Amino acid sequence: MAPNADVSKLRNRFPQVVDDSLYDEATTERVTTIKQLQGNEVAIDGVVYDLTSFDHPGGDSVLIFGGNDVTIQYKMIHPYHTSKHLGKMKAIGKVSDYKPEYAFDTPFEREIKKEVFKIVRRGREFGTTGYLARAIFYCVLLAVLQGIWVKFGSTIGLAIALGISQASIGLNVQHDANHGAASKKVWVNDLLGFGADFIGGSKWLWMSQHWTHHAYCNHNEKDPDSFSAEPMMLFNDYPLEHSARKFWHKYQSFFFLPVLSFYWLSSVFNTQIFDLKQKGALSIGHKMDSDFVASRCKYAVAIRLLYIYMNCVTPFFFHGPFTAIGHILLMGACESLTLSVLFSLSHNFEHSDRDPTKDYREKGQQVCWFKAQVETSSTYGGFISGCLTGGLNFQVEHHLFPRMCSAWYPFIAPKVREVCKKHGVRYSYYPWVIQNFISTVTFMHKTGTGANWERQPLSGA
Repeated sequence: MAPNADVSKLRNRFPQVVDDSLYDEATTERVTTIKQLQGNEVAIDGVVYDLTSFDHPGGDSVLIFGGNDVTIQYKMIHPYHTSKHLGKMKAIGKVSDYKPEYAFDTPFEREIKKEVFKIVRRGREFGTTGYLARAIFYCVLLAVLQGIWVKFGSTIGLAIALGISQASIGLNVQHDANHGAASKKVWVNDLLGFGADFIGGSKWLWMSQHWTHHAYCNHNEKDPDSFSAEPMMLFNDYPLEHSARKFWHKYQSFFFLPVLSFYWLSSVFNTQIFDLKQKGALSIGHKMDSDFVASRCKYAVAIRLLYIYMNCVTPFFFHGPFTAIGHILLMGACESLTLSVLFSLSHNFEHSDRDPTKDYREKGQQVCWFKAQVETSSTYGGFISGCLTGGLNFQVEHHLFPRMCSAWYPFIAPKVREVCKKHGVRYSYYPWVIQNFISTVTFMHKTGTGANWERQPLSGA
């Protein structure tokens, strides 16, 4: 089906208009608010759907989002879908407070889908043979290094190798899988998705935060990643008088790497594993009270305890406490820096859009979601960087098509840049990762010092 299959229906051009044909007349009296949605319900374009008996083709991951408005998440994960697909779900009413900030089915979205889908045909967007070979390699590498760590004890070299290996699982395996992009087969995505748990994270916590981040990238109030480092560091460029600013932020460009090195430690010993309520997503109003989330807690805790035993307990069997702790922290720092530095490059660079919905807030004008994804993200390097980073170097392409396997991004990138140029959408590309890194350090400095808000001489400000 063409990406603009609904373009002839005028009502589908404006997402704030609810298509009354999507729910039964017997349920039209049910009017609720987004906050009142139950754990087995979701809202899409103002219509409430019951997930209780819905057999989701992509698996039960959809149940993580029960109790929330998932309009953006739905549209970003289902680029081919039209109102006919929504008709397969049981509609039970409306929400009265649906106010969309983002616009879909814009000319830019339609053209970029049209051109990209010429390169990657429908049904072929999942993991390629090359991707699966890469995933298997990193899984085997981790299993071997982990086995040596547990059976023969830790060393400095092994700590570095194991840390980088675990990060490689995060970049190359679980990331695509938990986006539903590794395979058409649900069980393959589910299995590989547990890679998040075997590197010190959690499949379900990751999906709660990361999918929310994708939906609202760089949104100053709704992107958990934009304020997850506060109060230690600022990624949001707040006005000078904002209460979030602290005196130490002026020096954050010097210490942001050491702070990022503790990412692993904060993840492994995070108490959120006990209830799977990701605090970043929770803080923006995302509810995680569904029965599905509650039912997964015991599995998440069990895998986390196994991980802690293998990585944080077994070194003490072979070394004294100081050596063991040193090896553990070195392994964690290597994983942290490999993962978090690449994460920080993606959306924190000079001229990145840090407030994509400003026009909606100030003028009431909806913002093209696809345009916002491009202007809040950056791409660096090429095919080799893609193999090493799991496609995270193609952040623009990844945010436009998050359910497309990372193996395809090098092939669609030239066309994406061409369409962006045609529509006047700013595409940020760095040929080398060091260039993106320098831009990120500069961004961190200006954000921390408030340099972008300083009054300029003779400007009249």
